[in-house]
Amino acid sequence: MSNAPVIPYSKTLQVKDTCLCLFAQRAARVLARRFDLALKPLGLTNQQFSLMMSLNRPAPPSLGQVARLLGMDRTTLTAALKPLTRNGWVEVLPDPKDKRGKRLALTAVGVGVLQAAVPVWDAVHGALEAGMATDPQLLRNGLAEISG
Repeated sequence: MSNAPVIPYSKTLQVKDTCLCLFAQRAARVLARRFDLALKPLGLTNQQFSLMMSLNRPAPPSLGQVARLLGMDRTTLTAALKPLTRNGWVEVLPDPKDKRGKRLALTAVGVGVLQAAVPVWDAVHGALEAGMATDPQLLRNGLAEISG
């Protein structure tokens, strides 16, 4: 038996009812499952959709730019890119200005997959927002405040 002090059950209830991290994690899991299910017929996960959308820009972004946007470290992003490059949806290019750097670009096939996925995202996202009692922009603002 441990000699550690017992944390009162009231503290457990307080954490359950007020912990922003717990609420965010729980919501993130529910959202991820919902989008994963909707995107599965296209062979995509919600994480892959977000990553590919982050590459949909006029010039290929750097690995660091994408990692910052997605709130990932570079190692996690590199691992997440592997199935996308293996599927031929994303290519990793050398940075013409910095030989050590990498740029990320959608391939033509990747653009096609993303074009098919956007209406799916639109439908799921629209339904989620329509079903919320809280103003979705207030939620986005609060989450942006936390994530910086």
